[in-house]
Amino acid sequence: MDANTTDVSRNRCMLRGPLASRGYDWWWHSFTAHHAQTGEQKAFFVEFFLINPALAELDPTFGQLPFNQADHKPPSYVMVKAGCWGENARQLHRFFAWSDVEVGMGVPYFVAADDCLACETDLIGRVDVSAEDAAAHPEWMSDAGSMLWDLRLDKQLAFNVGYGASPAVRATQAFDMFWHVEGMKTRYSGTVVLDGETYVVDPATSFGYADKNWGRDFTSPWVWLASSNIRSEESGRALENTAFVVGGGRPKVGPVALDRKLLGALVYEGRTYEFNFSKPWTGSQTRFDCGEQDDQIVWHVELETFDALLVCDITCPQSHMIFANYEAPDGAKRYSRLWNGGTGTGRLKLYDKRDGALVPVDTLLVANVGCEYGEYDV
Repeated sequence: MDANTTDVSRNRCMLRGPLASRGYDWWWHSFTAHHAQTGEQKAFFVEFFLINPALAELDPTFGQLPFNQADHKPPSYVMVKAGCWGENARQLHRFFAWSDVEVGMGVPYFVAADDCLACETDLIGRVDVSAEDAAAHPEWMSDAGSMLWDLRLDKQLAFNVGYGASPAVRATQAFDMFWHVEGMKTRYSGTVVLDGETYVVDPATSFGYADKNWGRDFTSPWVWLASSNIRSEESGRALENTAFVVGGGRPKVGPVALDRKLLGALVYEGRTYEFNFSKPWTGSQTRFDCGEQDDQIVWHVELETFDALLVCDITCPQSHMIFANYEAPDGAKRYSRLWNGGTGTGRLKLYDKRDGALVPVDTLLVANVGCEYGEYDV
C-alpha cells in the first residue's frame, strides 16, 4: 500500500473498550492566514482533544487540580485548543463536559459542542479566555485571548502508516500512541478572528496540515515536522504536489520502548518516499538530533531505506513557539517544555540509492513548518 493512501476510517473516534477509561483522541489542524487589512502572515492551529469518556461527570474533571491529584482522579472532558504562533504566540483552551458533546463514533467522524464543530470537511469554533480566568484557573493550562474560526478543509495528500495503525494492531492496543495523517497537505479556506482582528485563509497559501493521535500515553522524546510550502532549490519552482511529515520518538509496544524511532514520508511531485520502522523489509532507519540551541529549536533528522535517504534540517525561533500543554489519561502532566511551533524553515536533501551510491534528487526549501520537540520532565 502506498503511504499516500487516504483512509478516513482511521480518523474515527477510537475511545472504545479500555481506551474509554484510559485514553485520549485528538484531531489536529494547522494552517496559515493573512491579515484582512495589512496582509500580515499568521500561523494558526485548532485541535479537538477528547479524554476518558467513561469517567465523565456532570462537569469537566481536571487532572491538575490538587484535590483530584490527591484522590488519583483522572481527567475527563472534551477540550478545544486553539491559538497562533509567531509574535504573541499562545494557546487557548475551552472545556466541555461529555454530556454537552456529541461525538460521531462512525465514519466519517464528527465532534460537536455548542458552537464548535470538527469533521472531515469543516472546522468551526470559538475560544475566549480572559486574563482573570486564565490566572484563576491554572488547571485550564491556558493563556488569555480570543479566537473565532470558520473553515473548510480539502485534504489532498495523506500519510498512512499502514500496518502500525491497522484494525488488528489497534484492537490489541499494541502501541501507547497511534498516528494517522489524513491531510499531510490540506487546503484550508475561510476566516479567523484573533482578538478582534480578521485573518483570511486562502487555499493557495494556507499550507495546511491535519492529523490525529490517540492512545493511552504520549511519547518521549516527541518529534514532529510537517510542511507543504516547499520549493525546489535546483529549479526555483514551487512544488504544488509535494509535502512531508516526520513524527515519533520512542514508541512503546506494551512495556517495551523502541528507542529513537521515527515515521516519515515525503510526497515529491507525486512520487511517495516512505520511511516506516513498522516495515522492516524496506530497511528503514532513523537518526535524529533535536533540541534547544541559543534562541532556536533545531531538528536534524535522517530517514533512510534501501532505496532512498532524506536529510532534514529545520529551525524555529523559540519566540515564535509555545509550550503545548496536555495532561495524560492518568492525570499526569509529563511535559513542561513541549516546544510547539508553525513557522519553522529549513532544507530537505533527497537522494535515491542506485547500485550502492547516493544519487541527489533535489534540495527542497521548506517554510511554514509545523514543528514539535520535547522530553518528559525528569
